[in-house]
Amino acid sequence: MFSFRAARRYSSAVSRAKKYSTSVEPQDPAAYCRELVRKHDYESFLISKFWRTGEQQDGYFAIKAFSTELAMVQDNVSLPTIGAVRMQFWRDAVRDIYADNPPRHPVALALHRATRSASLPAYHLKRIIDARDEELRTNSYPTSDALVAHAESVSSSVLYLLLALRGLGGAEDLAHAASHLGTAQTLATLLWSLPHHAGQRRLPIPLDLCARHKVKQEDVFRYGGNAEGVDAAVYDFAVLANDHMLTAREVFKGTGGKVPMGAMPVFLAGVPVASFLAQLERANFDAFAPSLAVRDWRLSWRIWTGYYRREF
Repeated sequence: MFSFRAARRYSSAVSRAKKYSTSVEPQDPAAYCRELVRKHDYESFLISKFWRTGEQQDGYFAIKAFSTELAMVQDNVSLPTIGAVRMQFWRDAVRDIYADNPPRHPVALALHRATRSASLPAYHLKRIIDARDEELRTNSYPTSDALVAHAESVSSSVLYLLLALRGLGGAEDLAHAASHLGTAQTLATLLWSLPHHAGQRRLPIPLDLCARHKVKQEDVFRYGGNAEGVDAAVYDFAVLANDHMLTAREVFKGTGGKVPMGAMPVFLAGVPVASFLAQLERANFDAFAPSLAVRDWRLSWRIWTGYYRREF
């Protein structure tokens, strides 16, 4: 039943969603997006250094901030209904962005600027919204294939937009590599955030992997890394992520594994993924190991090296 308290939350969510639409002078869109990414997606913030300052970098931050805003909805709302309000706000925002009438939300304004300097398909933005909306009503994934489909809708769509931002949206080989890299990126992110999700009584490990290793959801929620079979399930999960990384790299075997320099800023997204998977392996695939919560101080150097070696 939709309680009075829920109704108040619903009304509050509507008010927050409309706040930017009625604001006369929103804060600087580029600065807002940059700060949002710095706070909530530090790996992407490090990668931004390899995007040319100006329209390219501003567009990068706009796309990444859009992705971050949507990813945060699940943790910031208490009811799927409230989350649905926010998702509808963004659906309407995308429609209005492409009608040259963006709402006065800094991310929407930044995206509008990006669409005027590059051909960014609205389809990918809508796909991200739909995937995040579905996520609000899903506490687990029935199969690995279902999770891969979700990952491709979320992270791969972001990479497709970044390729388009660089004028490479029509390159099928790059899109193929981005598809697999984006999938690996989402899987690695879910592995890294497994302790957080378990604390919220959500289990991102697909149920087919749980069944294979006799993992019980309730045990993971209660005992974390001490739950029976969870390390084996995490291992299979990590192997799946690594397989997609290898497939993405395979696209560039004809050039000795070297990514075209023009596309390298996009594929730098693979460097943090590879770094985390290596950390997870050193932790014997214990996704709850405290060492995984510590930021890799060498990541900035790894990204720099990857860029100049044209590898991820």
